[in-house]
Amino acid sequence: MATKADLVMQVAKKVNLTNKAARESVQAVLDYVRDSLKKGEKVVLTGFGTFSVRSRAARKGRNPQTGAEISIPARKTPGFTAGKALKKAVR
Repeated sequence: MATKADLVMQVAKKVNLTNKAARESVQAVLDYVRDSLKKGEKVVLTGFGTFSVRSRAARKGRNPQTGAEISIPARKTPGFTAGKALKKAVR
């Protein structure tokens, strides 16, 4: 499993940045993706994938402890769709 720290280390190595500069760069990208999704916008990274906001409809569920039926409200969730190049690389 790769972590954010691993990503920062790889960015620092790949483009000859200090760890601090790489950490700030990675954080800037993640902040941009988060802020765009907050506004309801899609973020398309060609060759990698698309981040988007997905809507989940309200639905009925059950409380696992009591078995009582409960109402689960509608909500928005972040979604990711892998691009063609990423899918091909993983196969």
